Amino acid sequence: MSFLKLVAVSALSLTTAAGAVEPSPPAPQLEFMFEAEVLLAPRVEVGQTAFGQRGYIPIIGGQFSGPAIKGKVVPGGWDWQLQSAAGCSNLHADYFLQTEDGVMFNVVNHGQFCPEKGQPFTPAFTSPRFEAPMGRYGWLNHGAWISRLEGGKDPAHPSVVIRFYRAH
Repeated sequence: MSFLKLVAVSALSLTTAAGAVEPSPPAPQLEFMFEAEVLLAPRVEVGQTAFGQRGYIPIIGGQFSGPAIKGKVVPGGWDWQLQSAAGCSNLHADYFLQTEDGVMFNVVNHGQFCPEKGQPFTPAFTSPRFEAPMGRYGWLNHGAWISRLEGGKDPAHPSVVIRFYRAH
């Protein structure tokens, strides 16, 4: 028997001896948790650095809501951005949300977006991390999260819409 035929017969006998081929584990599922519309002030240019063009965008307010949480975006946060020569921007946003019952929690969101030519904003996926007080909203501190960032709904008020999902 040739070597290749022996390998094929051995693999076949292992598969049939063990039963059906093991299925792949299920892919993670995303559960929508809430959506925020974050109001923005104009971008502040810091300047060219060794790593790219640095600037930041002040966060001045907004609202958020979802099935288990609702409230406002606290003014005073920011989104530091570093734009590469290729036109892609790395973002690092740090801000607070306050629930309608007065609980505040921190959001730190990292991501990268590369606008398509001629488009003012291209949707991007980001990786948020939450720091919430223990208690009613402690669930925000756990799990893997992803968010989708896109341009705001009202062109008269600069903003972004961020949809937050938890992976299961």
